[in-house]
Amino acid sequence: MVKIEVLRMGHRIIRDIRVTTHCALVARAFGAEKIIIVGEEDKTIEKTVKSVASAWGGNFKIKFSSDLKKEIKEKKKEKFTLVHLTMYGEKLNEKIEEIKKKEKICLMVGAEKVPPWIYSESDYNISIGTQPHSEIAALAITLHEIFRGNELNKKFSKAKIKIIPQKKGKKTEKKRKKSRLV
Repeated sequence: MVKIEVLRMGHRIIRDIRVTTHCALVARAFGAEKIIIVGEEDKTIEKTVKSVASAWGGNFKIKFSSDLKKEIKEKKKEKFTLVHLTMYGEKLNEKIEEIKKKEKICLMVGAEKVPPWIYSESDYNISIGTQPHSEIAALAITLHEIFRGNELNKKFSKAKIKIIPQKKGKKTEKKRKKSRLV
């Protein structure tokens, strides 16, 4: 089974909170095990992501760092394949089979301007398309391709809330706490 982590390169609390939160939620929902956010430490995002994981299940992890070079070095040391998602890279559909063969993948998504050295440090610079687009969309599409769509049916361990799919309306099922007899 492939191990996938996401590295968010840059986070500014005032500007990036919503997009960074959505990167974390997409990473979790689509099969990544962890997100590392390089930038300002943001307790709001951390609380949101941990709350979602607690209620909806899974073992997703979140980490903040202030040193991008250190994180890249650590991922290389851990033998992760670094996949930088950028509109300037090689086409995803031409490289996805090669990438899927890797055991450990770190998907790297930018926030503010990505430092030029990232392009040479990455094992792959991958584009979803050659037009400006969202890093959230790039992350979702890449994870979807890596998992061949199987992430859409993923079961999350320890879920307290589950969605019951239906044609119209919203329906959830909440796991009840087991009562203890005293």
